[in-house]
Amino acid sequence: MELREEAERCLRALAGEGARLREDQWRAISALVSDRRRALVVQRTGWGKSAVYFVATALLRARGAGPTVIVSPLLALMRNQIEAAARAGITARTVNSANIEDWEAVYGEVSSGAVDVLLVSPERLNNPEFRDRVLPKLAVDAGLVVVDEAHCISDWGHDFRPDYRRLRTLFDELPPGVPVLATTATANARVTTDVAEQLGEGTLVLRGTLERDSLRLAVVKQPTPERRLAWLAERLAELPGSGIIYTLTVAAAHEVAALLRERGYEVSAYTGQTEQAERLRAEEDLLGNRLKALVATSALGMGFDKPDLGFIVHLGAPASPVAYYQQIGRAGRGVDRAEVILLPGAEDKAIWAYFASLAFPPEPLVRATLGALGERPLSTIALEPLVDLSRSRLETMLKVLDVDGAVRRVKGGWIATGEPWEYDAERYARVQEAREREQRTMLAYADTDECRMVFLRRTLDDASAEPCGRCDVCTGEPWSAEVAEDSVAGTRERLARPGVALAPRKMWPTGLKDDLGLAGRIPASAQAEEGRAIGRLTGVGWGPRLRALLDPHAPDGPVPDDILAEAVKVLASWKWAERPVAVASIASRTRPELVGSLTEHICRVGRLPYLGALTSTGPVPPVQHNSAMRLRAVLASLTLDFPAPTGPVLLIDDLSDTGWTLTVAARLLRGSGATAVLPLVLATPT
Repeated sequence: MELREEAERCLRALAGEGARLREDQWRAISALVSDRRRALVVQRTGWGKSAVYFVATALLRARGAGPTVIVSPLLALMRNQIEAAARAGITARTVNSANIEDWEAVYGEVSSGAVDVLLVSPERLNNPEFRDRVLPKLAVDAGLVVVDEAHCISDWGHDFRPDYRRLRTLFDELPPGVPVLATTATANARVTTDVAEQLGEGTLVLRGTLERDSLRLAVVKQPTPERRLAWLAERLAELPGSGIIYTLTVAAAHEVAALLRERGYEVSAYTGQTEQAERLRAEEDLLGNRLKALVATSALGMGFDKPDLGFIVHLGAPASPVAYYQQIGRAGRGVDRAEVILLPGAEDKAIWAYFASLAFPPEPLVRATLGALGERPLSTIALEPLVDLSRSRLETMLKVLDVDGAVRRVKGGWIATGEPWEYDAERYARVQEAREREQRTMLAYADTDECRMVFLRRTLDDASAEPCGRCDVCTGEPWSAEVAEDSVAGTRERLARPGVALAPRKMWPTGLKDDLGLAGRIPASAQAEEGRAIGRLTGVGWGPRLRALLDPHAPDGPVPDDILAEAVKVLASWKWAERPVAVASIASRTRPELVGSLTEHICRVGRLPYLGALTSTGPVPPVQHNSAMRLRAVLASLTLDFPAPTGPVLLIDDLSDTGWTLTVAARLLRGSGATAVLPLVLATPT
């Protein structure tokens, strides 16, 4: 009773005088403090999981225990946790990529005992300096280890991050009697069992209901992107308070934010590519109700804490009900009613397929990486020219291999351990099958005629016999799908505005100096100018049309008349310093008629002479995922067999992906006499 009274006092300091511990909160705290056990708490967003570890920290520190180490996945989540800790009189610090200059001071505070809570990202656990210098002492001295968003420990987690998998090693290295707490709001029975097994035998599992009394779930179907956006623009003012509008791609987030701003709404885009300072400003503006909404990708999926968030709208369905429940859980934590609306799109499946293509690489690429590594460290950048993977996929793959024991991260890069390693094709196939099932479930959610909350809870193995009585199915009061035709027309016109700027490549990729003599900045005399694309493949406006046109399985043929007209509009609005004097093109092996018809039309309309096509003299692999591999292939094959005139040249191609084909072509044309090269393509991926 004395311990519980002390725990209640800590909670009131954290959450206010009216706060009282829930029974499962107390059970978890008692298990951690009195019994020094390991516990897994699976409870809905807003239930108070952070209160468990902050109260337990206060109690353990009062009894002489060392600092609590919290493994937390997002900077936004860390900021909220530090603020919450301060309210309870708990000193919290963090080491992450945004405060490198503070690391030494933080390490000193931890060593001196001045820090009660240290928050780290999972990736920090394998930073060589942190792993070898700080982590061993923490493992010995820690009073409590907390893993937030613990579903990421499991391969079945919706937001799988390889560095979470190394936590099991950390658990095994902890001295006896160090309690461990894992928390998550989104885990089905399979993930719950998986995480509990990794925590160890005897783990206390406390799993509550996912029921959220404040959420009003609804689905609104519209046949086209412009109708979905027009509907949102008309209804956004009706939605309560401020909220989040989720999109599936970065391009869509920026397009939607731009359109809504033009309609008079205060909104900001928030993606994984948003600068850190801009992210912080956007978060603060939403918290301060200076924005109606953040238009965000899943970069805002975990950790954003605004209890009075009044609505969540999804323009496009996430690929997983786990991801969907995670995101809608941000709303309605401190208000009686929050609107949750899904606007699914026909293009959702294509976007899911694109992201699925970025999964763990096939075995030959993994073996090539292991073959390139030896006892001498190689950085990810140095590996890029040797392995046909993008930097992000290469980094992720190396982390998986590190967890599996095949490679090790050291100062200066990565080394091979020499340990035997097997490509676990069966496991990767199981994960892929699970993801495909989850995608089918999301399609079924949009079409269900049963209570939507019951559907979601059953999907997450939280069975409910009672309909919620609040969703559009239960009430029989769906949102009207009607939208004014003039609004649709205006939205269509806005989305149909062609023209995306293509920034020229200005630096050679690393790793090519020794054999190709290319390093550092590309000379200005060899660079392309800023180019133009009609649209982005991942965009809301032209995206669906361009994806269909440039699909690898689509037959070759002339560019449709409406897209040709848009290309002319792009040229007309292009503020170049000097009008082109001629046109050149990149010869296409897969779409010669498509590129040819675009080039012919531009020459005719612009009354410009056609110089010819730059051609490939040898085989070019169809896919190069990273800059160094792509550039090496293009340099070896692309040739110019006609002279370029003195003056600007318009350069035509179908798609700019890495940008290196246009860069090499511009270099050749500039070397032949062109004073400028102006790339024009149908599409760019993002």
